Amino acid sequence: MQSLKINLPFALLCLALVVVNVFQLAYAEKADQDKPIILEADKVFANDTTQVYDLNGDILLVKGSIIVTGEDGQIRIDPQGYEFIDMKGTPEAVATFRQRREGRANEFMQGRSTHATYDAKTELLTLTGDATLRRLLNMQMLDKLTGWKIEYDDVKQYYRVIPPKDIKPDELPVARAILTPRRKVLSEK
Repeated sequence: MQSLKINLPFALLCLALVVVNVFQLAYAEKADQDKPIILEADKVFANDTTQVYDLNGDILLVKGSIIVTGEDGQIRIDPQGYEFIDMKGTPEAVATFRQRREGRANEFMQGRSTHATYDAKTELLTLTGDATLRRLLNMQMLDKLTGWKIEYDDVKQYYRVIPPKDIKPDELPVARAILTPRRKVLSEK
């Protein structure tokens, strides 16, 4: 379990070679399954034995249509090849997540928060801390949720806004949603 400090070009090569079996997404862009991870960061610490990659400073992670940004992050790859992405932002630069959806062209899920996690095995995106999640079609917003914590399950196709634990009812942050009727969206194909 020795951690290595390596340079960025070597890290990119390692990640491209290590990550072969990736996302098994049902509703997300299917082409993402076969794409390598491409990343940029100020610092990369890779441990190929444990398949844990620590990233720090101005992070940009691209995997097919998936784009994740942040300031402090980690990628863990399980024995089956599924990634778990954990990305944190700062007050000046939040963590972001964006992914094209399967089906209609130019439909995306796009989120931002102080902390974002994505589990490729369960296809669960969790945004925590001043979170916003949007569903976009041709760059026009269809759905928008805001709240302290938002979960989006791509397999079960649900959104959930969760308040912080141990907070008094009169101190709850506002959870808001704008949801476009599905009839209208389907008829505009």
